[in-house]
Amino acid sequence: MVLSLGALAGGGVLAAGWFNVFAENDGNALSPGEAHDLAARGDILLVDIRRPDEWVRTGVGEGALPIDMRRADFIDELLVRTGGRTDVPVALICARGVRSRRLSARLESAGFTEIRDVPEGMLGSGAGPGWLDRGLPVTVRQ
Repeated sequence: MVLSLGALAGGGVLAAGWFNVFAENDGNALSPGEAHDLAARGDILLVDIRRPDEWVRTGVGEGALPIDMRRADFIDELLVRTGGRTDVPVALICARGVRSRRLSARLESAGFTEIRDVPEGMLGSGAGPGWLDRGLPVTVRQ
């Protein structure tokens, strides 16, 4: 019985992390609507860091640049898109804010100074309902 409860609790912790139920909109975070508006005005480079199969399933948020974070040359590609500058405002979005939070830290370690996170992601998290449930526009990928 104790083992079963431990497994259940461990599974709950794992699920909480995967769904990012404890996500918060801190001072560095953007809501999907804010990210969409800033990208539409050209005030931020919004990057969808999910996998290509995820882009196909949900589409890519309108105004977002799809770059798979698993690419070995991800940082180099981002530098191409920012004109080689590390001070260009960049917002990262993934499915639920877990990968974008992790990649934000990696990019800051690489010298990027204006990284923002969209912790709601495309599908929603503890920070909010996400891009899709907010009814924001997407570009269909095939």
